[in-house]
Amino acid sequence: MADLIRLLPDSVANQIAAGEVIQRPASAVKELLENAVDSGADHIELIIKDSGKTLIQVIDTGCGMSVTDARMSFERHATSKITNADDLFKIRTFGFRGEALASIAAIGQVELKSRRVGDELGTHVIIEGSVVKSQQPCVCESGTSIQVKNLFYNVPARRQFLKSDAHEMRLIVEELQRVALVNPNISFNLINNGKLQMQLPVAGLKQRISNIFGNNYQEKLVPVEVDTEVVKVTGFIGKPESARRTRGEQYFFANKRYIRHPYLNHAVEEVFGTLIPEEHYPSYFLYLEVNPQDIDINIHPTKTEVNFQSHQAIYGILKSAVKQAIGKYSLFPTIDFDTQPEYNFYFPKDKPLVIPGVKVNPDYNPFVKKQSPDLGLSSFYVSPEVRPDYRDEPISVPSEGQQTLTVGSDFESDEQESRGFIQLRKKYILSKIRSGIMIIDQQSAHERILYEKFLERIEQRPANVQQQLFPQTVKLSSPDSDLIHELMDEFAKLGFQMEDFGQNTFIVTGSPADFPDVNVQQLIDGMLENYKTNKANLKIDKINNLARSMAKNLSLKPNKSLSSEEMQGLVDDLFACKVPGISPSGKSIIVNITMDEIEKRFQQNLM
Repeated sequence: MADLIRLLPDSVANQIAAGEVIQRPASAVKELLENAVDSGADHIELIIKDSGKTLIQVIDTGCGMSVTDARMSFERHATSKITNADDLFKIRTFGFRGEALASIAAIGQVELKSRRVGDELGTHVIIEGSVVKSQQPCVCESGTSIQVKNLFYNVPARRQFLKSDAHEMRLIVEELQRVALVNPNISFNLINNGKLQMQLPVAGLKQRISNIFGNNYQEKLVPVEVDTEVVKVTGFIGKPESARRTRGEQYFFANKRYIRHPYLNHAVEEVFGTLIPEEHYPSYFLYLEVNPQDIDINIHPTKTEVNFQSHQAIYGILKSAVKQAIGKYSLFPTIDFDTQPEYNFYFPKDKPLVIPGVKVNPDYNPFVKKQSPDLGLSSFYVSPEVRPDYRDEPISVPSEGQQTLTVGSDFESDEQESRGFIQLRKKYILSKIRSGIMIIDQQSAHERILYEKFLERIEQRPANVQQQLFPQTVKLSSPDSDLIHELMDEFAKLGFQMEDFGQNTFIVTGSPADFPDVNVQQLIDGMLENYKTNKANLKIDKINNLARSMAKNLSLKPNKSLSSEEMQGLVDDLFACKVPGISPSGKSIIVNITMDEIEKRFQQNLM
């Protein structure tokens, strides 16, 4: 019987390795960017065509490679960073296992040009499916340029599992952002289908974060800095009020490497637990520095999962660092963009120091009650004699805990057409009906009204546009910029006139006429955030999603006082809706309590 076990050809082995390391175009982008960073480049350019399926090109200004190194870099397990097993625990750079380029070359058509600074000529290598087609001298800039064409051309089954171009491009942008966030000393350009999509100049870390995610981040970030023998923690956290419904901007880096670590994520979210609304998540950009011997970064092919030797201690230190940062923010808000305020004490030379004294009232007796103004019910009651016209105007009646009850005109009238309203806790509207009492959730009611209004605009009747006297500039992250392009027609029907200004910036020259004074940056940020949340959690089309997102963002919020006229208008608009009883999110808007239910409650209390 013939032997069954045999060695695989290198080309097949490389394709198997590629299945672990290169799952999609974004995986190849990650490996190429990390190699460019390791080369010592101060500028890196990423060029993409067709979401990486047609072309991925990375150009760097790094050290370049010799003729031999250029050829050896495509061999499996070839590396310049490891000489023995102990070196695995001293790694401070990115690529080190020598599989990335070999894996990429196994499933793509690769063309590399590289030249060292001191060399007159560079080298040009062409590889397809792990086979070297040619290598010859060439004239090129110092540094390295590597092109990957037709990724998965020889593994068509892998291409079928790729998602839409927009999704794959979003993943590529995320990989670039992760590398850029940990290397603010390097400038990056992203060119997508011939268009400059992202330009990140050299900057400080806080400015780099703002350049990536929008200028509005400048006011959201709080610095974190703690240095211990176990770990050094630096970076920024978002202020509690900037928490979002999606886990978008949450980044951990260990020794300048992006990592995922649910255990450490729990430490941060534990601190924010009572400071942010339910189903909201904080933003953070946190950088951990530990001894390389105390971290294992080789437990996963993509190297995004790591093990810490002192993970429990790091958990406690991280939690304390975030808590300390929030405490400092609450006491001393940051004013300057890059620095914390300094507090200096100045004592004039010509004036003696005076020890502050304490004044004591010798006649004070804690057992004698001081006469105070009458704060009983009479202080809050407005009688008809004092306000003879109270039936024509709303009366604000403060109650316990500084509660304000807004009373409508004639709540006691028995006439059906004459309705009165009470606002309870600035959240609910109460009205008398023939069968008892009707309670309306004012936010859900307003959300339903706006939803049907915006849905009609998008589907049938575009909104009137209010031209901006001074056009507003909206700066977005790259994924949000792509999303705006997808929804540009729908935004126009809602009443937004905007133009792409390049580099994820839009100029808004017109806004919906019924919202003339709105902050366009905050409005669009909120709409996109709601849109992404709905897209992730619900199966609805983009028109319904956008209408719901805008209605959610612009609807009345709790703790909003309403006059009787405003309550009357809200209720009238609600009952003019097609579905007045249910909010767009499926919650009840109206609750009716009948007189029978009320009387039963009193009878129960008497028994």
